[in-house]
Amino acid sequence: MKKLILAALTLASPLCCATDIELNGFIKADLKSVHGDIPYAGIWTGADTPAEQDSAKTQFSGQESRIRLALKEARLSAVIEVDFAGSAQGNTVVSNSYSPRLRHAYLAYRDVLAGQTWSTLVNSASFPETTNLGGPLVGEAMVRQAQLRYQGEHWQLALENPKTYGTQSDGQSIDDNNDWMPDLILRRDWQGDWGELSLSGLARYLDPDGLAELGLGGSVSASLSLGQDKLQLQLHHGNLGRYVGTSAAKDIAHGELETTAAAMLGYQHHWNDTLRSTLFVGKIVTDVEKVDRTHLGINLFASPEPYLDLGLELGHIEVQDEDTDYSQPLRGGSSYLQATALYRF
Repeated sequence: MKKLILAALTLASPLCCATDIELNGFIKADLKSVHGDIPYAGIWTGADTPAEQDSAKTQFSGQESRIRLALKEARLSAVIEVDFAGSAQGNTVVSNSYSPRLRHAYLAYRDVLAGQTWSTLVNSASFPETTNLGGPLVGEAMVRQAQLRYQGEHWQLALENPKTYGTQSDGQSIDDNNDWMPDLILRRDWQGDWGELSLSGLARYLDPDGLAELGLGGSVSASLSLGQDKLQLQLHHGNLGRYVGTSAAKDIAHGELETTAAAMLGYQHHWNDTLRSTLFVGKIVTDVEKVDRTHLGINLFASPEPYLDLGLELGHIEVQDEDTDYSQPLRGGSSYLQATALYRF
């Protein structure tokens, strides 16, 4: 089927001027069983919080399956990518239908990229291999958004979509109608036989309700080769808000500029050519809302065929937010077992 699709696209290539056409993606089947007072979630994020009582839930899913189309000619390239995660077109009673979700849609001409893709603050090479999509998101930078980016050999400079996420002093959601200044991100990359390292800085002008605050933050991410093994890490600090923790931290919390500290560490060990494990932990804490959330786990992946990955992961997600002047603390945790079968094409 893939050959037929590629043949059809190749015949149409004179119309779109693309000399190289690539269609790929994966089919992903998941089984996830969760026990604890943080309710079941298809993807663990920083927004997951405890409920009043414990629960136990097991679900099967195929909604993380993904399709990616890439077009390229001499100096121009474009990518569009969709999956089906997070949508709710149908329900689990009958159809389990899921709507396509746009992940990436961008074009690049020479050294300039325009469109929606990973934020320049994100180094996707630093994500550990996990059954949970994205890994321990509480400690990671995980943002996709529209932007205009210059990308040289080692430097990247981007203007990215502004968005103030948070609450006013009275606890009401912030009106983002004053988000008129794009976020500015500068990044420096290093690569070698040892792996790769990225250092990024973020500057933001946040002006909800006339607050007029300058937000600054920094990020370090790396994927380091240790023989056949791999060490992956991310370190974040500053007024990073929505850029880190996947909704765990706000940009403005109760009318105050929030400060975040977050970290992720993953170590992958190869037992042999087809068998590997990753031990990982992610953590985030914030100053104003006193958020304190942790996600840790260990897994085992096998690749019995070149394009087939089978994974089993045992993990735990913990919320230990502290008491503040604004709210009672959220505290609790859940453990989970997740199995994954993934076929790449």
